[in-house]
Amino acid sequence: MQGCTSNASLRLAFERSEAETLSKHACLASKSLGRALPENDCFIRTCFQRDIDRIIHSESFRRLKHKTQVFLSPTNDHFRTRLTHTLEVVCTARCISRCLGLNEDLTEAIALGHDLGHTPFGHSGEEVLNEISETGFHHSTHSVRVVTCLEKNGEGLNLTREVIDGILKHSKGKHGSATVSDQSGRPLTVEAQVVRIADLVAYINHDIDDAVRAGIIGTNDLPGQAHKLLGDRHSVRIHTMVRDIIDNSMGSDIIQMSEPIKEATASMKSFLYNDVYTRPEIDVAVQKSKNLLRQMAEWFMRNPDELMAHVKHRIPENQTVNRTLIDYLASMTDDFALRKFQEIFVPHYYAFPDYKTRRPEKNP
Repeated sequence: MQGCTSNASLRLAFERSEAETLSKHACLASKSLGRALPENDCFIRTCFQRDIDRIIHSESFRRLKHKTQVFLSPTNDHFRTRLTHTLEVVCTARCISRCLGLNEDLTEAIALGHDLGHTPFGHSGEEVLNEISETGFHHSTHSVRVVTCLEKNGEGLNLTREVIDGILKHSKGKHGSATVSDQSGRPLTVEAQVVRIADLVAYINHDIDDAVRAGIIGTNDLPGQAHKLLGDRHSVRIHTMVRDIIDNSMGSDIIQMSEPIKEATASMKSFLYNDVYTRPEIDVAVQKSKNLLRQMAEWFMRNPDELMAHVKHRIPENQTVNRTLIDYLASMTDDFALRKFQEIFVPHYYAFPDYKTRRPEKNP
């Protein structure tokens, strides 16, 4: 259609297609609750498609490639990082949404943004920031802070309410359930529930895969009944979980697993927390990374002017030094944190290019 990009015909066509083809439980872009700061609609993209683009082009998204998933500074290029974890969540969540007739664009936007607030060194970094923060720290709430307050030099990305809500409510923690049955804690959209459960499917399976690759465990070490039910290979286990989610969520506004698969998944999750993440091969590096962050935090609190000199984004007038410090540390990649630690605490050798060798003095 000639000249169609100069009017809203493309976007409206996408929105009509959603209304005609998606499930009654899907969140339509045309029905979005909007943004905190109203904007003119895009001629080409729906609001959720715009959010996808904003997240992918953000600085915090690019930094995920150098943030730890489980294994700190691995020499093997095939271990997951926070970025590859995010992409695996996107892949799994989008598949589930497509099969259930939900909004793939909204699902993808939430999945792409769900871990933007993660710290360097994985959850060990998160624990340290929770210790030293005046208000506590959790990566899901900080992810919201990243997209609303920190990105674009303090302007934020101005994402839709549905995407922000999905980012906030994606996390389950060590003991939380992937299925949200409590109405008070339920996300605004079914798509957000999909990301929440896809996050679980992704990290359970790829953390097991990485642990096997690292030689920390063998497949025979996996919980017997869960191993038998879910499958012997990485791809088979993912397929089993995803198919079960689709079968048990079809036509419903609750995303869930069957009881046998749910119990097997919980068994695998407990195995990771109790028998993998605590292994000395992992824990030694975890404790070192914690000490590194604590020492840097103490140094910056004693030298607030140095902290302010390092921060690149605009700082609100009434913001505390502690809040600025937490934002700064959380934004670091693993490599940057290591370099900054060396810059602060490790002596440097200096070259003197104009230095000339002195002639030995003659004896009088």
